[in-house]
Amino acid sequence: MVNVLILLSSFVLDSLFGDPRKLPHLIVGFGNLISTGERILNRGDYRFVKGMILTVFLVGGVTLIGVLLIFYLNIEWLKITVGAILLFYCLANRTLIKEGFAVFRALDESLDSGRERLSWIVGRETKSLSVQQVRQATFETMSENLNDGVIAPLFFFAIFGIPGALGYKMINTLDSMIGYRSVKYEQFGKFAARLDDVVNFIPARITAGLILVTGGTFKGLLFVFREGKRHKSPNAGYPEAALAYVLDCRFGGPNYYYGELIEKPFIGYNDREIESKEIKRVAVINWVSSIIFVLLIAGILWWV
Repeated sequence: MVNVLILLSSFVLDSLFGDPRKLPHLIVGFGNLISTGERILNRGDYRFVKGMILTVFLVGGVTLIGVLLIFYLNIEWLKITVGAILLFYCLANRTLIKEGFAVFRALDESLDSGRERLSWIVGRETKSLSVQQVRQATFETMSENLNDGVIAPLFFFAIFGIPGALGYKMINTLDSMIGYRSVKYEQFGKFAARLDDVVNFIPARITAGLILVTGGTFKGLLFVFREGKRHKSPNAGYPEAALAYVLDCRFGGPNYYYGELIEKPFIGYNDREIESKEIKRVAVINWVSSIIFVLLIAGILWWV
């Protein structure tokens, strides 16, 4: 019952408020810890080992803090309050959808405005993207981060409670900051990137299934498993493929990252023009997918 209340409270908080920009944010704190460790350790020899040590230390540390908090909070209402706040910080669906709408609104004003706003939420270079590419990139990000910002943290909360959600978010934050195939991070971030691949394996496929269900079809399963594995990431391609199937469009293709052209395969076949109004449909897909998963987890926790 305690975990059900934590789950529902945190989801309601995220749905109402999103990221509290004027308040200290737990994930920003994670990022500061990672940045400090990276500055100290990412130099000289044995960078893979140093990156692995940093990853294990930070993931183990936040997981242990979660265990201690839950263990020592014996007052039920206090446990629910603290747990709900911590899980709330691990969720990002409202903010993700808000940023998607912001990109589309900026794009309606001008292409340069859309490119600039997109750069807030993606790692690729945006200065030379077309209108179509800006819209594609926004939808790709919204599908991938439905997993990273909702489904995966809730998946690990369902299994391991607050420690699981905190540990996952640290892994995911490490991957987003140092898990790049660049000269600077190729060795130092490799362990974090591989760990992120492992923990997202099941949630990414659950996310793809939820997108299909929300889109009103299961016929796209073969499409998702065929197209999803074409992505360089072993996980990110599956939610993208599911959304591409539901929208009957195409994602992927080559993009510039830090001045280097990265050849990425296309996902889907129909290179149709994505319309501005379609952001509303994608937002509904994200919301409904999240609600279905929350209710599913709540039901399981209630009966277990």
